[in-house]
Amino acid sequence: MTSIDPMARVSPNATIGPGSCIGPGCIIGDDVHIGKNTIVGPYCVIEGPTTIGDSCKLTGYASIGSPPQDLKYKGGDTRLVIGDNNTIREFVTINRGTEHGGGITRIGSHNLIMAYCHVAHDCHLGDYIVMGNVATLAGHVHVEDHVIIGGLSAVHQFTRLGQYAMIGGGSMVSMDIIPYAMATGDRARLFGINTVGLKRNGFSPDAIRVIKKAFKILFKEGLSLNNALGRLEREFGDIEEVSRMLKFIRSSERGIAR
Repeated sequence: MTSIDPMARVSPNATIGPGSCIGPGCIIGDDVHIGKNTIVGPYCVIEGPTTIGDSCKLTGYASIGSPPQDLKYKGGDTRLVIGDNNTIREFVTINRGTEHGGGITRIGSHNLIMAYCHVAHDCHLGDYIVMGNVATLAGHVHVEDHVIIGGLSAVHQFTRLGQYAMIGGGSMVSMDIIPYAMATGDRARLFGINTVGLKRNGFSPDAIRVIKKAFKILFKEGLSLNNALGRLEREFGDIEEVSRMLKFIRSSERGIAR
């Protein structure tokens, strides 16, 4: 059965799924929908419109679904959608979307968002992401699946982080980070392939070898970006991992970190 602490304040217009627990001091606003078996720890504030999926855990003191910190926001009907099996630790802040940015902030499933992290308006996060303590995403950031963002890092608005990328702690990321890469620094630069992460996630030795070869062609052979992309297309374009890199780079609007 649903458990709501008597010290919590839950709007009659909110929906709490079976098996979910709302801790003391929580404030659950209008148009908040929480799925099954989700734990909301003490003193969390969840504002709507917000949807949180099943089996999530908010450990306490988080501010979820608050209005965007954007001067252009005029109070429009925007949303936050969070998937299943996410862990959101203490003092995390996640904002809803804006009218001009698509209207929705979206977080996938199986993510770990550590203490004091911030996810700003209109961000889109995939699955199996880890955000270290105090990592901060500005508005409109897109983070693909299996990305690790080190603690005390910040990502510039409209930046994209590709699948299986790893951002070192304390980094300032202002350009797109290609899939499979490791990046660090102020302003973050690439320094190799996330080999350990790829092995842990089941990539074959052949796939990792091709990814390393693609990285070398892109950044270490003195080719212009267009020439490097053309060579990759000719030599490895039918390989899924390289095809993903090519698509990511060609769709970049901010440009990629080198």
